[in-house]
Formats: sequence, structure tokens, C-alpha cells
Amino acid sequence: MEKLILDQARKIWTEIAQHKTPGELTLEIELYKKLLHVFQVGDYYYMVFNPPEMKIEYASSNVIDVIGYKPEALTLDLLMDKIHPEDLPYFLDFEATVTRFWSQLPPDKVTRYKSRYDYRIRRSDGSYIRVLQQVVTIQTDDEGAVLRTFVVHTDISHLKKDNRMVLSFIGLEGEPSYIDVDPVRRLTPSVNILTRREKQILELLARNQTTKQIADDLHISTTTVATHRKNIYRKTNTSSVLELVQLALNKGWL
Repeated sequence: MEKLILDQARKIWTEIAQHKTPGELTLEIELYKKLLHVFQVGDYYYMVFNPPEMKIEYASSNVIDVIGYKPEALTLDLLMDKIHPEDLPYFLDFEATVTRFWSQLPPDKVTRYKSRYDYRIRRSDGSYIRVLQQVVTIQTDDEGAVLRTFVVHTDISHLKKDNRMVLSFIGLEGEPSYIDVDPVRRLTPSVNILTRREKQILELLARNQTTKQIADDLHISTTTVATHRKNIYRKTNTSSVLELVQLALNKGWL
């Protein structure tokens, strides 16, 4: 996982906690289990996350059934490393939006909402599943700083086939809900979409170089260049050099 991604995530979660240090974990795990009625039924695992210290303090035993990792092995670094590279920038945008949403709530209402969105995550066998992440705050201070959250990951691969990620805030205890929220932008997908070689080829395509010229410049075969071009078009959902360059300029890749 690139350091930029982890640093950005740390900034977001530190902001959520308002730089407060949580005390000892006093709530019993059984209390967290009671909160499961808030979440959808399905193959799932749950965690207790500590934003100030940026660590997963507890993971349920069924994490091994869902993504193939033992509970004691589930760390923040591991989890973020397993998020699909194309989904990771959106994950950070959504986390930043959750931070902003919670920061605007009165302290007494922070625990009355759950955030929910979905993304792809890689299992230990290398396959990807789509998980629905649902989060409620279970510990705050008097000023509304989020000190601990209860997180549930549900496998919804069989329910959702498209890759569009949707963020919603579900009101509890009579609070209003906000569905399909537009996220704030902290990072753009350019961070992980293209490999180093693909970025090189993109830059040369933008200079109107042919496949042969690119192959000569990079000392690779024309077949290899053609394969990279095909992958670039697939990843960016473009079909021509003009369309690709326009997208790259818009996204700041060039």
C-alpha cells in the first residue's frame, strides 16, 4: 500500500477523533454483539475500531469465513492493503465525508447514525468479494469526538454486480436518513489506476507517439506496448487516444 494512501487515511481518522485519546475499553464485546440488529443479515464479521490510535481492537472469529484471515491478523494496514486498488481512492473520499458528517452533528447525535457504503476487498485466496461496510459510533466524549466505532462487513457479492459505490447515512432513533450522498474529494482514482509503465506510455501517447516509437523509446516490443495500451483503455474506460488524453488532463494524470 502506498504511503500516500495510509497517510491520508491517518489524517481522516485523526480528524474524526479530534486528536483525543480514548480511555480503556470498558464496554463488553457482548454489548457490541447486541448492536447487530442494526445491520443486514448475511455472511459477515464485525470489528471494534479505535480511530485515535488507528487500530482494530477486536475482530470476530467469522472474519476467517468471510475473507480468510484470522482475527488476530486483521490490522488496519492489512485491511486497507486488501481493498481493490480502483476502490481505495473512493474509500478515502467516503471516509472524509463521514468525518465531515459526524463533525457537523451535535455531540448527543453522533451515536444516532450509521454510515454505510460498499467496496471490493481481496480474500486470502486472491479472489475479490464486495462487502457492505456499516459503522456506528459506540464511544464518544462530551464534545462528540469519535473514540470507538463498531464496524460490520457483510458479503453482498451475490446482491450487487456493478462497481458503483454508494454512501448513505442511516438515521437511528428517529433521526432522518441521507441516501446516496455525494462524497467530498480527498484523492482521485489516479493514485492507483495505472502502473508506472502505463503512466510512461500514457505520457508518450499524449505526445502523439506511435506504438513503434513508444516501443523504441522504452526498449520494449510493440506487442508489449499494445498490451499496455489495451490495459490502459480498459482501466480508464476509454477507447481512443483523444478520449484517454482528455480524461488524463481532467484527472490531473499528465
